[in-house]
Amino acid sequence: MDIFSNLADGFAIALTWQNLALALIGCFLGTLIGALPGLGPTNGVAILIPLAFTLGLPATPALILLTSVYYGAMYGGRISSILLNIPGDEPALMTTLDGYPMTKKGQAGEALALSGIASFIGAFFATWGLVFLAPQLVKVALLFGPAEYFALFTLAFATLAGVAAQNQAKAVLAAALGLGIAMIGVDHQTGVPRLTFGEIHLYDGIHFLVAIVGLFAISEVFLFLEHHDGKSGAGKSVLSRITAPLSMLARTTGSMARGTAIGFVAGVLPGAGASLGSFVAYTVEKRLKDKDGTFGKGDPRGVAAPEAGNNAAAGGALVPMLALGVPGSGTTAVLLAMLMALNITPGPLLFTQRPDVVWGLIAALFIGNIMLLLLNVPMVGIFVRVLQVPTKYLMPAVAMISFVGIYGVSGSTFDLLVMIGFGVMGYLLRKMDVPLVPVILGILLGNEMEKNLRRALTISDGDVSILWGSPIAVTIWALAILGFVAPLVFGRVLRAQKARLARQEAIQPSSGD
Repeated sequence: MDIFSNLADGFAIALTWQNLALALIGCFLGTLIGALPGLGPTNGVAILIPLAFTLGLPATPALILLTSVYYGAMYGGRISSILLNIPGDEPALMTTLDGYPMTKKGQAGEALALSGIASFIGAFFATWGLVFLAPQLVKVALLFGPAEYFALFTLAFATLAGVAAQNQAKAVLAAALGLGIAMIGVDHQTGVPRLTFGEIHLYDGIHFLVAIVGLFAISEVFLFLEHHDGKSGAGKSVLSRITAPLSMLARTTGSMARGTAIGFVAGVLPGAGASLGSFVAYTVEKRLKDKDGTFGKGDPRGVAAPEAGNNAAAGGALVPMLALGVPGSGTTAVLLAMLMALNITPGPLLFTQRPDVVWGLIAALFIGNIMLLLLNVPMVGIFVRVLQVPTKYLMPAVAMISFVGIYGVSGSTFDLLVMIGFGVMGYLLRKMDVPLVPVILGILLGNEMEKNLRRALTISDGDVSILWGSPIAVTIWALAILGFVAPLVFGRVLRAQKARLARQEAIQPSSGD
């Protein structure tokens, strides 16, 4: 009953005209950003953080705006995937496998409507999962001490490197780079400057918003300057009726349910996120239902499952961010930075110290979901036209928002130069296929990780065994090791299976001859 009482209070906050307007604006902008190939939710939220500060929004309205952008971008990523075979972001990659073949069969409108409904189902039930699971996770987190929190941060890095990255070595390098950047500034315990090279502007460290906007938004501008042709990637898209037949909805109901469950679990796991949710949802659905070999050829179930999965994962990723202060995905890492910039620390105490932020946000997610369904089914033609806008008009706006926003936050031209430096770094890292999310995670969690390590060692008088001295810590360390090692083992098994199948296919024709 306490949960429903708190949720009612949250709706009282979310239903004010200002928050409703911000949710609508965020949903609209998020869908536009998601529809543009290459931007995605992480870049979209990073680009609009400076705008939230420029408008001077308080914590709850700012978070409502940015989470609406987050959910909207998850919806919008399917549009270019289905129409152009170009994923709007990484989680939408699996949607291309059956979405684009449906377009080639003249079912683009049906595919867009179906994906919008599947996205709504996944996000709606994931938000209910957030309502019930986050408070329970808070009760467990209240038992944590410094050693347990240090193990938890290690788990976030281990699972991020092991699950969410293509190359674990590059992910580890990126995390180490982020931790190194977090060490810049005056040591709060000893007062000794670290890695400042005598530059007084670095004594306060690197502001994480400057790093985030540089790594994501400015590096995107540099990539555009390298590859641009000044044109749009889409021609005119001809849509059939933008509705999904009842027979198609009935056929895909089970796919949506399974995708939602799988995606939510993947989102709750730190570091896994929507990419894993959509991939596993599609893979499981194909193994269960692809009896006739129709997947990959325009099967609606191959659209419904990954769309429900990646949107459910978006909601699930908010659970560890709000309850533990550990982001469940790259986008929630950016949202975590936003909260920290507003002097709000996510974690167990957030639910008691700032319930207005938590429950106002959760209520806004329900409202935003309904807004997104209404925007994305009957009005999808508007978002399709955005694909025809030349990118040369969009990127200058991204750069302008970044510069004005960061200057509005800090009022320092030095921070603008640092932002450009991070933009160059982000551009080079992306060229080398080094993931940016571990860098951000290192910058965000580095100082807290160091503080908890020092506190634990102070309590134990330097005895490092305190780090694994409780059942909770041992469990977290075991999960961290499993999260890092399991993908290595599974990767080798999958490669061995592919090699064996390739050998069998090579042998079969010769034996038939």
